[in-house]
Amino acid sequence: MRKFALLLLLFLLNISFLFAQKEVSGVVKENIGNALPGVNIVEKGTQNGVSTDMNGAYKIKVKDGATLVFSYVGFAKLEKAVTSAVLNVVLSEEGGQNLNEVVVTGSRTAPRSNTTSALPIDVISAKDLASTGQASFDKALQYKIPSFNTVQTPVNDATSLLDPYEIRNMGPSRTLILINGKRKNLSSLLYVQTSPGRGETGADISAIPTDAIERVEILRDGASAQYGSDAIAGVMNIILKKGTRDGSVTVRSGMTSAGDGEMLGVSLNNGTTVGEKGFINYTIDFSKVNLSNRPGTVDAAGEAADFGASLSDVQAFLAKKPDAGNINGSPETAAAKFLVNGGSELSETSQLYYNAAYVYKKVNSFANYRTPYWITLASAPYLKDLFGDGTAASYQGYVPTFEGDLNDYNGTLGYKSTKNDWNTDASITVGGNTQSYTVNNSQNRSNIVDGNGAQVYRDNSPISFKPGGTAFNHIVGNLDVSKILSDKVSIGFGSEMRTETFEVIEGDKASWDGMGADSFAGNRPENSGSWNRYNLGAYFDLAYDVTKDFLINGTVRYEDYSDFGGATVWKLSSRYKFLDDKITLRGSISTGFRAPTLHQIYTQKSQYSFLPGQGIQVSGIINNVSPQARKLEIDPLDAEKSTNITIGIGAKPTKNFNFTVDYYNIKVEDRIVLGDRKDTDFGNVAWFENSFDSRTSGLDVVANYNNLLLGSGKLGFNLSGNITFQNERISPVKKDNFGPILESLMFTSRPETKWILGVNYEIGKFGFSINNTYFGKSTFNQDGLATNDPNAPVGSANYLKANLKTEFIPKVITDLGVTFSATEKLTLALNVNNLLNVLPEWKFVAENAKGVELLNDPAQVKNQSNLITFNQRYSQMTYDGYHFSQLGTMFNLSLNYKF
Repeated sequence: MRKFALLLLLFLLNISFLFAQKEVSGVVKENIGNALPGVNIVEKGTQNGVSTDMNGAYKIKVKDGATLVFSYVGFAKLEKAVTSAVLNVVLSEEGGQNLNEVVVTGSRTAPRSNTTSALPIDVISAKDLASTGQASFDKALQYKIPSFNTVQTPVNDATSLLDPYEIRNMGPSRTLILINGKRKNLSSLLYVQTSPGRGETGADISAIPTDAIERVEILRDGASAQYGSDAIAGVMNIILKKGTRDGSVTVRSGMTSAGDGEMLGVSLNNGTTVGEKGFINYTIDFSKVNLSNRPGTVDAAGEAADFGASLSDVQAFLAKKPDAGNINGSPETAAAKFLVNGGSELSETSQLYYNAAYVYKKVNSFANYRTPYWITLASAPYLKDLFGDGTAASYQGYVPTFEGDLNDYNGTLGYKSTKNDWNTDASITVGGNTQSYTVNNSQNRSNIVDGNGAQVYRDNSPISFKPGGTAFNHIVGNLDVSKILSDKVSIGFGSEMRTETFEVIEGDKASWDGMGADSFAGNRPENSGSWNRYNLGAYFDLAYDVTKDFLINGTVRYEDYSDFGGATVWKLSSRYKFLDDKITLRGSISTGFRAPTLHQIYTQKSQYSFLPGQGIQVSGIINNVSPQARKLEIDPLDAEKSTNITIGIGAKPTKNFNFTVDYYNIKVEDRIVLGDRKDTDFGNVAWFENSFDSRTSGLDVVANYNNLLLGSGKLGFNLSGNITFQNERISPVKKDNFGPILESLMFTSRPETKWILGVNYEIGKFGFSINNTYFGKSTFNQDGLATNDPNAPVGSANYLKANLKTEFIPKVITDLGVTFSATEKLTLALNVNNLLNVLPEWKFVAENAKGVELLNDPAQVKNQSNLITFNQRYSQMTYDGYHFSQLGTMFNLSLNYKF
């Protein structure tokens, strides 16, 4: 009887349990609408769980009042109470907020939205980048971020592999580049030409395939305390795609309105689940862009004067080649890019993540054409054999090529875990960049004979050279820990160890012996080698929500470098929200630093450069650890130090309208510069030094108005702008090797203001966009126009003051975009960049009474113009630079097919 009663009780308990259960089903998606297969779903407090299928669907039986826990690698864990039989959820990326709101850049504690952060942050989506129609990531940012500037330099050489870019006119080396929050390696290229970016280096962001990018977060504020060196101007964090469905292939083609610069590219982005709890997203991108050539009509009188040739000889040649055979514009470029991003959930509280990229670029460009009156048969009769068929009439000069091969790679492997609400992230990152060069159709003109009295070069010179190259790599270890201690306090702390290696690769002997390869001499053995350093860093970050509206965030960091010592920096930021979060006041003050790069410390080389009125001359760079530097009493390089102040306001008065206005003020002490060439006992040389202090201040404005109904479509407006108030040197220079020419390259060669006004309209299957980018004036004190003021002290404002300067006239570039969604899977896009074919235009501006006198004399104006354009070879942009592309209208057509 007892046994029967016990069985009856168990039966009744089981019946009650079954009746207490309910079945719940639904679909799990990510916040851009893609279904998520393999999501782990567990009934909280039990072992009862399931995973979503390939369509993101799930079905599970749970008790009444249960809570489901949704987790997936790379996304924030989500808990949802079961209140109905159907429960659809959307998971957000790590940080737990909507894609268009959450930002992970700028704080080492809990992520916040970009409307509630204490710092100004731009969020650019993959769609925004694609809408520009630009072929590369860096050029897309040029037309999306007003404070971001980049442009191809007139004379490319190694710069053709990577154009210098910058935020807030601070140079490429003062913006830190992150990929998924981890430091990307620098390029091995050091810019040494007389153009914007001179003396600096930066990461190769053009190497990153655009189709692999989910979004870009750009922190427009100093962040050395959070991330270490290089973050003086700001931080660019590139977030990679995680999607496992809706892969696509994109085919792109285009050309300029001049009929050159043909472009063809194909890109594949796709993803898949790995096992039950992992994912991988991958991108493969191939592209080819042909040469675009924009030479000027060369002035015969200027040529004759520069090269000491007879005017009749010059005119005879220019009658056949009005551009003197010069080739300048945009070089031929081929690229192959590969990138993967993935992760796997090891348990409910831990995950493995990884990403890796490899890029190969091949660039073919040209040096200045060596005309037959420049290097004559009278001085070198063997040229008719090297560059002709052996007859005098066959020699028409020659144009050396510059061919560059670039390999860039980076990879990260990391582990995240959560235990007792402590979040731990440990990772190792490797990255490197190698560039090797080839010079063809050139010669070594050196008069060197062997032991038998035979010429080694000249008539026996090879015409193909391997001048060597450069390489840079780093290994970075990171450990980051954070915890939300309460509803008011969260902390973060961590450490970083980084080792860096820079190598100058020796060229073949013919490329450097004597005068070396004409146009680009190779790396000499004594200037070649490999150098290494390491640094250790640690930081602590504390965020305190005094109230739900008032936040204070502070960070302190210490780093120690093996080659110059330590640096301690800090940052304090705050924001206050009111009117139901419609208005946010924010501000920050911080100190920062930038370590001199190994490139700046150890580069020593000879280079061919155009000197106004003297043609092409050979000069050199001596490094700061050389015997020559000690004899010239040049100090070793130390870190730059900075102080950043930012004050801003953000507002979201309505759901569809928001704007931000931020003032910034950046002081940089001991700024590292590559100075002017000086005549010394070692020849005409330049060197790096901590030369002076500078200050940069300005205003950033961003405003958006979206979802305005117009007919059956939606209209949106966006306006963003950057205004420079001050960008100048505020202290004397240490030596007399920095004049107004370099000062203008550093401080006035980028637009003093830049605005972007965009209009978007979507109706049915069509989307229309029109962007107007206003490039404000930029000015140059050109090499060749400088004159000594005998009464001015060395290094003063009037030292080497020019009578004239050049000013690039403000212009508006209009871009048109049209998209057509033919089907759910097929989309066509047409972009017409620079619709109205607007080209750079400059004018002379008098600096003094002598300048006014020169401008009143047409012959003098022509002479001055010849000096800065190499006798009109670069008449559209001048030899030292310009403020936007000279290629004019460009047509781009793309086809995107979703799987």
